[in-house]
Amino acid sequence: MIGKKLSPILVEIEETLWEFEANVGIQPEYTIDGFRAATKIFMSVMLDKMYNLQIYENLSDEDKLNMAQKCGEDLKKFIKTYTNIYVPDLYKKDKS
Repeated sequence: MIGKKLSPILVEIEETLWEFEANVGIQPEYTIDGFRAATKIFMSVMLDKMYNLQIYENLSDEDKLNMAQKCGEDLKKFIKTYTNIYVPDLYKKDKS
């Protein structure tokens, strides 16, 4: 599956970030496209692990859906609060 294929790449990115932060330690200056990509990656990983919890807790389909929706809403609010970025704007065709 895609998660197993991407995991080694994500670990390499993680290791590179640790090295950069330990040795350089300045602001990495991500672009808005990089931020969007990182947000998508985080949400994909989060939902994957959340699904495991939902199965473990034997949640109903309705509860699974509500939990996933709440997770997305919470992440959107978190991002807006701490960056003033409105996540849906990241996917607008015209970003001007």
